[in-house]
Amino acid sequence: MTAKRTNDSALRVLRVLKALRGHTLTGLSNAELAKALGESPANITRYMDTLIEAGFATRLETGRFAPSIGFLQYAMATAEELNRGAARINEIQARISASQ
Repeated sequence: MTAKRTNDSALRVLRVLKALRGHTLTGLSNAELAKALGESPANITRYMDTLIEAGFATRLETGRFAPSIGFLQYAMATAEELNRGAARINEIQARISASQ
């Protein structure tokens, strides 16, 4: 059996990104993220710096953190892909029903 090879630091950064879900408009403060994730505020700052540099998060004018426009574009592209798939399935179902 092969052991899992993960990077703990990367996983912590990704946990922060997940915590930002649903907070696009108002964001979350450093303290809120630290409390929610059981991390120190200093660690949250480092993780957020990583997410900001990678283009996945942004610091709002209020100083709070939120998902970036680039990350939201990624989410929208996924939603659009799923909608195209649903439209194709509906088209096939309509053709099947019409031929019965």
